[in-house]
Amino acid sequence: MPDSFTPSDRSRVKRMHERAAYDRESLHAVIDAGIMCNVGYVIDGQPYVTPTFHWREGERLYWHGSSASRMVRATKEGIPVCVTVSHLDGLVMARSGMHHSANYRAAMMFGTAHAVTDADEKMASLKAFVDRLTPGRWDEVRPPNPQEFKATTVLAMTIEEASVKVRTGGPVDDDEDYALDCWAGVVPVNTTLDTPEPDTLLREGIAAPDYLKTIRVT
Repeated sequence: MPDSFTPSDRSRVKRMHERAAYDRESLHAVIDAGIMCNVGYVIDGQPYVTPTFHWREGERLYWHGSSASRMVRATKEGIPVCVTVSHLDGLVMARSGMHHSANYRAAMMFGTAHAVTDADEKMASLKAFVDRLTPGRWDEVRPPNPQEFKATTVLAMTIEEASVKVRTGGPVDDDEDYALDCWAGVVPVNTTLDTPEPDTLLREGIAAPDYLKTIRVT
């Protein structure tokens, strides 16, 4: 398997192409740093975009949903989809309003979505989803009963094409604007996980598991 995707007209970054990357390492980094993705698809000529949680195993991207949802019913039989994952890393404040920008990491992926129908693969995928941010959680909680298992659909997409676009650094102003008495710089944006809040019905004496102290979102 090649280390990079070969961009086509649908995946090639045209605006600010110098910020683009097509290698798998850059793509995996953006996917794995995210928790939510947006799945785009078309039903009877009408485009829809559905936000959902995702996880990755190799070159396959997974997400899940209610078996009764429109997104699941539309995509499970195998239709083209476009999936995006994005991160806002900073507000870039320039000396000119037109030069304000943002630091970000964004990935766009194309492929064909299918429902995971093999029961063992589906259960393993759900375990990978739960354990992704909270390793060991699956072994602590009650597994899904048959009704819950049937009501949940896991969808998978082999990534056929993808592009990554990243902006870093400070503002870029016109030369004459650097003399202006105007603050310029970057306001960092971070996604953080705060102190766990126990359920009000939690039985006394049950402590927060250690993995809640170590999980990170970057």
